[in-house]
Amino acid sequence: MSMTTWLVLGSLALVVAWAVAVYNRLVTLRNRIANAYGQIDVQLKRRYDLVPNLVEVARGYLQHEAATLRVAGRGTPPARWGGPCAASAGLGRAGFMGRGWGSLM
Repeated sequence: MSMTTWLVLGSLALVVAWAVAVYNRLVTLRNRIANAYGQIDVQLKRRYDLVPNLVEVARGYLQHEAATLRVAGRGTPPARWGGPCAASAGLGRAGFMGRGWGSLM
């Protein structure tokens, strides 16, 4: 075989090796993209599944706030607050006057 034949075969082998490397790189990138979209789908499904829990927490907090406002409106704090003195002191520190709040509720 002549030198030209070896050069042609060597060049052809290099072109084939380059084509295989490029194909493998493209397949790797395609798999990474598919994996990234899969991870996004998983995160979105987790968020979607957690929305009802968030709604329940908000409802519970709303009930707590409503009860707190009812108690503050009546001027009779629950026993865990330490009695009327603690509530009056808290209102005084906040700068509120406690007169006439019962008629607002």
